[in-house]
Amino acid sequence: MPSQPPEPNAAYFLDLIQKSKRGKFKVYIGMSAGVGKTYRMLQEAHTLLRHGVNVKIGFVETHRRPETHALLEGLPMIPHRTVFYRGKELEEMDVQAILNLHPEVVVVDELAHTNIQGSKNEKRWQDVVDILNAGINVISAVNIQHLESLNEEVFNITGIEVKETVPDSLLQQANEVVNIDLTADELITRLKEGKIYDKSKVETALNHFFQAEKILQLRELALKEVASQVERKVETEVVQKVGLRSERFLACISSNHEIARKILRKTARLASYYQGKWCVLYVQTTKEDADKIGLAAQRHLINNFKLATELGGEVVRIKSNDVVQTIFEMAQKQNSTNICIGKPHEGFWSSITGNSLFHKLLQKVADKDIDLIVIS
Repeated sequence: MPSQPPEPNAAYFLDLIQKSKRGKFKVYIGMSAGVGKTYRMLQEAHTLLRHGVNVKIGFVETHRRPETHALLEGLPMIPHRTVFYRGKELEEMDVQAILNLHPEVVVVDELAHTNIQGSKNEKRWQDVVDILNAGINVISAVNIQHLESLNEEVFNITGIEVKETVPDSLLQQANEVVNIDLTADELITRLKEGKIYDKSKVETALNHFFQAEKILQLRELALKEVASQVERKVETEVVQKVGLRSERFLACISSNHEIARKILRKTARLASYYQGKWCVLYVQTTKEDADKIGLAAQRHLINNFKLATELGGEVVRIKSNDVVQTIFEMAQKQNSTNICIGKPHEGFWSSITGNSLFHKLLQKVADKDIDLIVIS
């Protein structure tokens, strides 16, 4: 006979047991390189070591910064594994060695790092999840620009597309998120003094990423993110008021990949902020059949499904020519409290007569306890 799912009470208790076995996760977050995340992690490792905690360095990148590198002295390190890739000898964190040694705490830097091809996991954050699941506590670090849902916002600020990202859901699993903060002037001073990059790279950095106005905007993002994490922690650990509704979000996308990405990232952040569940609905009309949209559009669509999954959403695909009715029915089925759609681009006459998708959907949810969120 197939195994039956556990009763609700048993499932809840099983969840508590599994959580208690999982390692604790602490993340240092900063607005950019050079604020001192690795320095603080190593300081904490020394403090833990002095108090008799079995702490080991799994992987740390000091970027040859003298002050940071000096802190490695006296800290037990787990040797890296050597990998030959495209004729070069490279080093990666040895996850299996960490699991075998099973220290009480392990320090793992560069959370967004992409592992060398052939590794068990594609990303280092996935290695960290394996380590946490083995019951080992992890201290790690990441820059705000590597948070997946902020990818587009960071690009608008810096003009740089960040390829290596971590899903927001990972940060939500952290037991503690600590912001390492500096003023823009302090960070630029550190850069000019050669404490971040080699002095030959300082001028280029000052003319690109390390401009005061960009740093201030990234700093604001980091502060907001940590504030949101603290607020979520309060809401989940402090008894909530009776009757407070649980928010559920439905993100509606099409094959327009640029608008779809914006909807996905914004919905993920809203769901994260409200500690709510969310899913993604793609209504495939006959106009969007596989033989009627280009290969590039199909590829972008698949990538957006993957992005949604990485951000913690469930993907639902439905074939229908009645987009509004399908969205409405799915919202009711999912008990959605919010429907997120892209900014309407219908013609002037449709807007005036109320025949646009937006107006039709608005009429559908008017007498329901559902909010319609339009993302530009």
